[in-house]
Amino acid sequence: MIRFFAYGEEQGLGYVNPKNVIPITEWLDFGLILGVMMGAFYAIVEFSFEKYISRKLNLALSIFLKSILYLAFLIISLSLMKFIAEERMDIDLYNDRGWWRTDSLFWLCTVYFLLTSLVFSFIRIANDKLGSGVFIKMLYGKYRKPQEEKRILMFLDLKDSTAIAEKLGHKQYSQFIQDCFFDLNTILRRHDAEVYQYVGDEAVITWNYTKGIKNSRCIELFFSFQKTLVNRSKYYKKTYGLNPLFKAGLHGGKLMVAEVGTIKKEIAYHGDVINTTSRIQNECNTYNENLLISNELLEDINLQSMYTSIRLGDIQLKGKQENIVICSIDKVH
Repeated sequence: MIRFFAYGEEQGLGYVNPKNVIPITEWLDFGLILGVMMGAFYAIVEFSFEKYISRKLNLALSIFLKSILYLAFLIISLSLMKFIAEERMDIDLYNDRGWWRTDSLFWLCTVYFLLTSLVFSFIRIANDKLGSGVFIKMLYGKYRKPQEEKRILMFLDLKDSTAIAEKLGHKQYSQFIQDCFFDLNTILRRHDAEVYQYVGDEAVITWNYTKGIKNSRCIELFFSFQKTLVNRSKYYKKTYGLNPLFKAGLHGGKLMVAEVGTIKKEIAYHGDVINTTSRIQNECNTYNENLLISNELLEDINLQSMYTSIRLGDIQLKGKQENIVICSIDKVH
């Protein structure tokens, strides 16, 4: 963009610098420094807003505040670049108060920043909506035709949800679920997990099969989530008068993954693994256990010493003709 508008372009032999502008060759060096500064600042602001601020503000106000911060940083950083250029090249540049209002380079940088930030925001929103890595796969049409994948599924459900909903009322209950899933989201990346979908007070979490069994990640996530809720117990008790407890079922195997819909496209999983995992989770109430896992999946996991498993036996899951062996998992305290 700087080259297109010939900002600081030398005008051939015998060129002097009557306007005290910075030659294009120098701007390339300064552009690298500015890019690193702006990239770091952008990352810090986006992370801070996502983690601490965005939940307290509406989207329009959040975008407005971030725009003000970015504009202020552009003014400060470009002013700094001008001061450095003056010292380095022994020239006098216009950097009085309000210099940026009429400076073409400033508005070039601003437009460039807006365009690039829009692209990054679009990718981030698409990635958050579809799940990590799924957006790229959809771009090149991986799931246009159903693909067979081996995955692990966890059905994670709130205990005593009906009683809690009656106690809190639908408005506060909705906020309660939102807080629980926010805490869940803070630990997903740590365990290489993805959210397949949210259904009411239930979350369906998935892993690539190999990643999920490594270091017992699919099991560790459940207990890590429990620990997170315990650490936030004061907040839940003060805000809602109770502490959330979750139960989960784990199973894995081959299923089909496909892109479905035209008005609202989604990635859908099809196969017996989904139904079996859901039924395993339903058995948590029967056995009064928080985490149940199919023996088929457990045999592939090198269970770490901090966990204990108990084989509950062969059970006939509703809707299935063949029996399946399920086990409970507990963590040694």
